[in-house]
Amino acid sequence: MIEHARTGVTEHTYNAWFSTAKPLSWSDGVLRVEVPTQFNAEWLEDKYGALLEDLGTRIAGAPVALRVAAKGVSPGRQPPQVTLESVSPPPPDAPPQASAPTAPPAPAPSLNARYTFDHFVVGENNRLAQAASIAVAEQPGQSYNPLFLHGPTGLGKTHLMQAIAHRILDSGRGPARVCYIPAEQFMNEMVSAIQENRTDAFRARYRSYELLLVDDVQFLRKKERTQEEFFHTFNALYNGGRQIVLTSDRRPKDLEGLEERLVSRFGWGLVTDVSAPDYETRVAILQKKAQQDDVELDPAIIDLVARCYRSSVRELEGAVLKLLAFGSLTRQEITLEMARTTLAGYGDGPTANGDGPAAGLESPETVRDWVAAQYGLSGATLASKVRSRKISLARQVAMYLIKEVLEVSLARIGKAFGGRDHSTVLYSVRQVERRMDADHDSRQQLEALEQQLRRSA
Repeated sequence: MIEHARTGVTEHTYNAWFSTAKPLSWSDGVLRVEVPTQFNAEWLEDKYGALLEDLGTRIAGAPVALRVAAKGVSPGRQPPQVTLESVSPPPPDAPPQASAPTAPPAPAPSLNARYTFDHFVVGENNRLAQAASIAVAEQPGQSYNPLFLHGPTGLGKTHLMQAIAHRILDSGRGPARVCYIPAEQFMNEMVSAIQENRTDAFRARYRSYELLLVDDVQFLRKKERTQEEFFHTFNALYNGGRQIVLTSDRRPKDLEGLEERLVSRFGWGLVTDVSAPDYETRVAILQKKAQQDDVELDPAIIDLVARCYRSSVRELEGAVLKLLAFGSLTRQEITLEMARTTLAGYGDGPTANGDGPAAGLESPETVRDWVAAQYGLSGATLASKVRSRKISLARQVAMYLIKEVLEVSLARIGKAFGGRDHSTVLYSVRQVERRMDADHDSRQQLEALEQQLRRSA
């Protein structure tokens, strides 16, 4: 399959990333591949994983999952294979019943070897979510069941979810039947089971797991048949004391198109968010990433990347991967100037002077006054107690943009608006975020305003 990839990439790309890949094993629809370095593993899986899985699926005629690891590091783990115990026999005087479908042996969960608690950087944005995840891993089925993690993409929800599975499997004392699955795949498997008349086996399989991790449950919205099946699976596991962990891009109550009974059950345990990391956490993430890849990055480069990429851990790591790849392919040392040039146009990208998007912004008051001017108002008006519709909107937008552009606390933002407390600021920010989620035009206007603000910095 690796050789087949030559037709889908340039010869230069093939020689740089594919030629050293060595297939190790093929079982249960999982292809395990070994490459020389951890950096090579991350780049191949992140950038070309979808291509290789698609090629494998076409060659094998069945879905293929790719697992890539550096030489000497296992690209996948095989949890203990435990068969489901038979249902307790009925009392002697009860009429005989048809035996329940037997669940098939549990396949190895498709886990990313890097998604462990040891590789997770904790900050104020994810401290509660991380603590709750560890508690679940230590006492599955007892602490916070279900655990529901929500937040925008790329902030570490999947990392925490899979870290729970890794911790339980590594301990050897937790559930042996573990399943990690994206909600969309759950739906696709259910559809296939219906088409092939295998619904009994499908149900037996999913209701036999002792730890079920379902990623991106927002994809269940408006899928009535899938929601019905998942509802009964949820009940069977929950009532049996089995642990359930779910992730979504928003809170349960904000999942429009999801049945109320599911929304209610999703909130039975702990619902907690994972938000964008602050500057200090972003620096720590970059330092850990460099350490894992066994490279040294100048503190000035780390500072540049941390100030430019604020909204996503995935984007932060992608920026480092881009720098490492460019340095490796061109055999250049990664310098600050090279980083500015290489990252220009990637994500937010460095500004012309290389200081990042927040360069030149002196204070929350500066941004407040700038936003006020866009609405034909004064900064003093936004800091006042006046609450007309136009002023309230401009005030909320200003608070949102200050949070996005500057590295300051909510309390500091509130101080710029007449001493409002942090809860008022947080409410205003979330109102703007909801408006952006609900209305495409509002999102475009806010994004244009933010870009204009950054260029004015």
